Amino acid sequence: MAAAAERFVSVALRAIRESGRFAVALAGGSTPRRLYELLASPDWADRVDWARTNVFWGDERCVPPDDPASNYFLAREVLLDRVPIPEANIDRICGEDPPARAAAAYERELRVAFTTPEGPPSVLPGRRFDLVLLGMGSNGHTASLFPGLSAVRERERWVVAEHVAEVAMWRITLTPPVLNAAAHIVFLVSGAEKAATLERVLEGPPGVFPAQAIVPHDGVLTWLVEEAAAGKLCGPRR
Repeated sequence: MAAAAERFVSVALRAIRESGRFAVALAGGSTPRRLYELLASPDWADRVDWARTNVFWGDERCVPPDDPASNYFLAREVLLDRVPIPEANIDRICGEDPPARAAAAYERELRVAFTTPEGPPSVLPGRRFDLVLLGMGSNGHTASLFPGLSAVRERERWVVAEHVAEVAMWRITLTPPVLNAAAHIVFLVSGAEKAATLERVLEGPPGVFPAQAIVPHDGVLTWLVEEAAAGKLCGPRR
């Protein structure tokens, strides 16, 4: 995860230099845990200007913030409580609220944060995510954009709530329009069980898996893949 931590730090430095702040959307799930632990360690924590960092989330499970299943709970426990980030700079998704209301409220927060009260996301510095961290499931889902559901096809709303029968849970997720406006998107993929899907996502026909909907139109997309997950790929990828 050192490569991911290095990317996090370098993007943060550039964003703060260009716009005065660094806006990052964190990923959930188990894969980014090691990254968050690394960023909170003494060797890395001082390399980020946390006072100028604004933290958001790419998706959230509809559970209270103190539930171990919460993406916020994980990030808080292993990263945010261990670095000097102001509480006002942490913008969580309120997964304990009714899903549709929580999604609408989070979109309003994002529009205020990025000074875009209506319309599509901007790609100007300071008015979009500087960095979005994403994972990928063995079914090709990313954030909470799941195969066969409507969130991945959303073209106007920035945040939606959707019941995911596959995991028997309501999820709140950012949508492709706001994700694809980001300056940098980094996929973190680990686990041999994802190798076959990753090969199809990167080397197969487009439009099959939700992860393939992530194509930044004025930004950089990077895949950081651990060896076991990369087992079926033909060569290195950026």
